[in-house]
Amino acid sequence: MAELIRKQGGDPFVAPSMREVPLEQNGPVFNFAERLFGGGFEMMILLTGVGTRQLDRLFATRYPPEAFASALRAITVVARGPKPVAALREMNVTAALVAPEPNTWREILTVTEGRPERQIAIQEYGRPNPELVAGLEERGAEVTAVRVYQWDLPEDTEPLRQAARRLAADEFDVVLFTTAVQISHLIRVAERDGLVDRALGALRNTFVVSIGPTTTEALEEFGVHPAFEPSHPKMGFLVREAAERVGG
Repeated sequence: MAELIRKQGGDPFVAPSMREVPLEQNGPVFNFAERLFGGGFEMMILLTGVGTRQLDRLFATRYPPEAFASALRAITVVARGPKPVAALREMNVTAALVAPEPNTWREILTVTEGRPERQIAIQEYGRPNPELVAGLEERGAEVTAVRVYQWDLPEDTEPLRQAARRLAADEFDVVLFTTAVQISHLIRVAERDGLVDRALGALRNTFVVSIGPTTTEALEEFGVHPAFEPSHPKMGFLVREAAERVGG
């Protein structure tokens, strides 16, 4: 990637953002699955389309392919906007409740107000949502949050932390994302340094390019709207077309 950027006249800063997590290390997710499939929840709140699909893929490595969808059909499903709704549609599952725009935790609390369900699961992706959890618990709900991991942070997070710091300081003209998980990992390290708001604010005002639809969806979950996707989802096209857009 760095060499491709240099060939286009750019000054690259490349920060490794992830390492693969063996499936057996997803213990909390599979513990959650056992409880879900055993009828331990009355409601599930799905916050992102990417996370919903990833849960489905993870569960399918140990359980029948339809297990997740069947479990969801037996409980009240709440979707935080159109992206989780689309993911559910792929599974032939219909959300009972959909949070309206701007699709924040506040709208979720509004659409679930007065509901009788007390055993509630929340699918998180990228970072916790303490306001949503607290709001549900104030109503007497028992809330279980499940965070989806197929990838984890790299062993050495310093380059990624440096990227977050430089981003928060508005030091980048262009930011390229090549996988969906990169944005959530960037936010995780920014959170440790208290830089989330500044980093996201900078991204929203920077020329951001996404390699494809799944990555774009992940970015949009954080309010970041890429300028474009390349004509082909490959690194060479990504870098060259970004250089053409910026240079042009």
